[in-house]
Amino acid sequence: MTRRRLHVPPERIEGAVARPDAPSLHYLAGVLRLAPGAPVEVFDGAGSAWDATFDGETLRLGERRPAPLPGATVWLAFALARGEKGDWIVQKGTELGLSRIVPWQGERSVVRLEPDRASERARRWERIAAEAARQCGRSDVPEVAVPGTLAAALTAPPGFVRLVFHAGAGAPIASVVSPAAPGYLAVVGPEGGLTDREVDACLSAGCALASLGPRVLRAETAAVTAAALLQFLAGDLA
Repeated sequence: MTRRRLHVPPERIEGAVARPDAPSLHYLAGVLRLAPGAPVEVFDGAGSAWDATFDGETLRLGERRPAPLPGATVWLAFALARGEKGDWIVQKGTELGLSRIVPWQGERSVVRLEPDRASERARRWERIAAEAARQCGRSDVPEVAVPGTLAAALTAPPGFVRLVFHAGAGAPIASVVSPAAPGYLAVVGPEGGLTDREVDACLSAGCALASLGPRVLRAETAAVTAAALLQFLAGDLA
């Protein structure tokens, strides 16, 4: 039987009771047609999960199960892309174990978002990340930042290895990964590539220029490939 999982944020969990919102209740009762007493796994998006029992309106929680420690903390900063490519990057990045996803406005990005639309897009991506986490078995949901500037996207904690991927340049990714690093920030440009000014900004911020191989990849392919390779080299896909 397929395991039924539901994301209930921490603010809707009190003691041994989880109180799903209206759309989640509709999903349990109207879509899945669960009867009272049906088992459901609840996860809070912050790293905890519970085996629970559905009682028709709430979920009764069993013993809390903390998430296993990840092998690496990987952040992805991707330039805004056309159509549903951003949705795809967020979905697949969540499945691959990204900890934080930071969209940014590239000089060559076709998509231009005003502040209100940027916030709306971030909320959409948060929902996509939560659904991807539910599907892939994660107990945590990666943070999705509101789309902003490259300068903001380059901000990372001390000790993070910062990598910028630029077609036709840079060292092989395996040669710039440090197993002792507390985390990684991968920067990927838009469909038209990074401008010289953007590359210079990344290098000035401490990024190492890295390569994903000899072929020219689409922006969304580069983003997911970088995430997968970092998780393979330093994370939980090794």
